[in-house]
Amino acid sequence: MNIADMRQEYMRAGLAEADALADPIAQFSLWFKDALAADLPLANAMTLATVAESGAPDARIVLLKGVEDGAFVFFTNYDSRKGRQLAAQPQACLVFLWTQLERQVRIEGRVEKVPAAASDAYFASRPLGARLSARASTQSAVVPGREALERAVAEEQSRHGDQPPRPAHWGGYRVLPSQVEFWQGRKNRLHDRLLYRRHATAWTLERLAP
Repeated sequence: MNIADMRQEYMRAGLAEADALADPIAQFSLWFKDALAADLPLANAMTLATVAESGAPDARIVLLKGVEDGAFVFFTNYDSRKGRQLAAQPQACLVFLWTQLERQVRIEGRVEKVPAAASDAYFASRPLGARLSARASTQSAVVPGREALERAVAEEQSRHGDQPPRPAHWGGYRVLPSQVEFWQGRKNRLHDRLLYRRHATAWTLERLAP
């Protein structure tokens, strides 16, 4: 197989300035509803890109857990590699890819932790196994084997039963966007790219070359 020969023509839709909503959060909500209606697997999966301590880029997939007050919310271990990177450089880029709809959304912005009460509420809503794992895992640290992880989870359950409290090292982040780009695939690679930029409390909209 020649990877260079793998091609797809994008023919589903377009995105014109006249059809774009004035608020990028509202536009995102519209596209996210389309992704849910299309029954896409893990429609809330997004690439989270951060800056490593060395200055190099770093990225992984996380799950969006809310869009609240104009911010994009996710949860993780604060002591993980990404948590340490966000503590040192609280800026991030998020990318959603909805292949079947031939769409991408790219978000850049400042990152801050959500209030502890919000982290407590979300942690309590998680399945028991996920709560125990969050307590047991020293995320991103080297471990001797899977058995050590399973033993740590068992110890947490023995200690806390069905009501493990949220550990202080686990909680949520909010990404407050300074710019949001919507990408719609088009024929002959002449894609539509509309970029919203925040200026104080207002947004401007401009078209980028594909």
